[in-house]
Order: sequence, then C-alpha cells, then structure tokens
Amino acid sequence: MAVPGASLVPILLGLGISLAAAHSPAGVECIVFNEEYMTCTWGSGQTLTANYSLYYWYENRSPVVECQQYLWEHGVRIGCRFEQSEIIQFKPFHVHVNASQDGRTLEIPSNCMELQNLVKPGAPVNLTIRNMSSNQLQLTWSSPYPNAHCLEHVVKYKSNKDTSWMKQEVKGDIFSFPSVDYEKYYTFYVRSKINNYCGSTQLWSEWSVPVFWGSNATSKGMAEEQLQWFWIHTVLIPIASCLLLLVLVVLLVRMERVWVIIMPRIPNPSKNFDDLFITHNGDFQEWVGVPKDVVESFKSNYSESICHVSELPYEPLQDNSTHPPGLPGPQEHGPYKNSYVGA
Repeated sequence: MAVPGASLVPILLGLGISLAAAHSPAGVECIVFNEEYMTCTWGSGQTLTANYSLYYWYENRSPVVECQQYLWEHGVRIGCRFEQSEIIQFKPFHVHVNASQDGRTLEIPSNCMELQNLVKPGAPVNLTIRNMSSNQLQLTWSSPYPNAHCLEHVVKYKSNKDTSWMKQEVKGDIFSFPSVDYEKYYTFYVRSKINNYCGSTQLWSEWSVPVFWGSNATSKGMAEEQLQWFWIHTVLIPIASCLLLLVLVVLLVRMERVWVIIMPRIPNPSKNFDDLFITHNGDFQEWVGVPKDVVESFKSNYSESICHVSELPYEPLQDNSTHPPGLPGPQEHGPYKNSYVGA
C-alpha cells in the first residue's frame, strides 16, 4: 500500500474551464524501492491526456527542481523516477505537479512527505531449512536491504494437509518451527518491512521465493517421473539410436553381399594379361613358362615333296562305231580325261 503524497485539488475555482475536473490526477504516490531508487506516480487507474510536469524540493535544503527522468505511458507522463543520489531521508520532501493543456495550466500542490516512511524493501532471498532435532526445523534467510537491523519479517507457511496459511512475525532473520510432522510436506514464504525504529510504514516487500520441506507422495511421484524421463532422454534414447544405426549398417553390408551374389559383377581380365603383351610381346608359351625344349619338340623335323596337279583338255572320238569292243566309249569316260604326274 503506497502512501499518497498529497491531497490534490480536484478543481480550480475561478478558471471557468474543465481542465481541473477532467485532468487532475487521483493522487501522487512516492515509493522508495530498497533505498536504490524512488518513483512518484499520479493518476493511477485513470486515463491521462494532459501534459504533466513534476517539481520537487527538500525543506531548508535545496531549490525547486524539475524531474529529470519522467515515466511515460501511451505518450503521456505518468510519473518521475529518482536515483539514489537524489533521495534524502529524514528531510521533509515537497512535490507538486502542473497539468497543462490548450495553453492553460493547473498547479496541483502536495503536502510534505518523509521518505524514510515510504521505503519498500526487497523480498528476502536464500531461504534455507535445517533440521535442528528430530522434530524441530530452523528457517533462515537474508535480505537485499542494506540496513537489515531496520527490518521486521513475517513467515507464512502451510502443509499439504492444511487448508489455510499460518503467519508468524519474526524480529530477526531466523524462524524456529518447533514441531513438524514427517508425513507432511511444508511450504514457507517470507516478506519484510521497515520496523518502527527506522520508519513508520505499512509497505511490505513482495513474498520471497518459496522453500519446501517434508514428504509428499505426489511430489515423490513427480520426482520419480522426472527421473524416469531424465533416464529416457539422456540414456535410453541415445543408446537406442546407436543400436539402430549399427543394425542399419550391418543390414547395408549384408544387402551388398546378397546383391553381389544375385547380380555378380562381370570380371575384367584385361589387367591379368598386361604382362603377356607388354613384357612377352604376345608370346603365350613364354608367358605361361613352357620350357624351350618342349617348344622345340613340337616343331616338325622333316620335309615333303610338292605334288603338282593339272587338268588336261578333253578330246572327243570321231566314230563311235569303230571303237574297239570291250573298251568304254566316250560317254563312259565323261567329258574330260585326266592325267596325273607324280614326282
């Protein structure tokens, strides 16, 4: 809950215009975030259309200064950001906002603020649970707020069998849980605010990130399921992929062998005869290593006379009647008469 900086004037009497009624912001709210920076905003939840300007000063310390870092939304100024060097606590802080539109200006004054009462610390971090005894737990945490001694805390916790949250105020940064049930599953949150020694505020920090302790069947089941998925994704799937790849390689090798058996390759013997034609000049007997005496034994060692054959012309007989009996006639000899000469 933010503390409004001032009661703003809803209308400006005597202007005779609707500027104040239409464009006066609902209020100026300033919050110091963890003593790191501060924002002052106006018109929360309203649609602003006028051009706003913010001026501020510290009482008895500095002159009036205009905001150096405006916050914008939809092209309209909705606030101002102050850096850590511009924040001074325990000094009265004044701010006022001017709204201008159509050449007319409405000045919206504010009351004095005490910035130490507007501090919102950061959420606690590093929540840790320790077993102190058989049935006692200790919850510790740390805070990003620079002045830890100025903080008070609230611990919120609940088991999986509870229907409502339990809250416990804590002055320091240690919370002891006296009695725990090991059959339950507990959830813890912590938040902080400035104590009365360092300021007067109701601005609580955001709740911390939760921390858990105990036994929960559902959580165990989820953890086991996550572990199973981890093994499946990181172990089983890679191993199965490698085995599948190996099987595919083996199948490819076997398929190649089967294909060679079904469709054998035609051999090319040309390389085997290179030595026959290059080294032995085509001499097959020399190439195969036949002994010379065997080669000589197959050569002929004799000669034959040449026999000449010639054909003589035919001479017919003049009178068949005068042919001596007992000798064949011309028709019996045929159209030719051959003679042979032997050498």
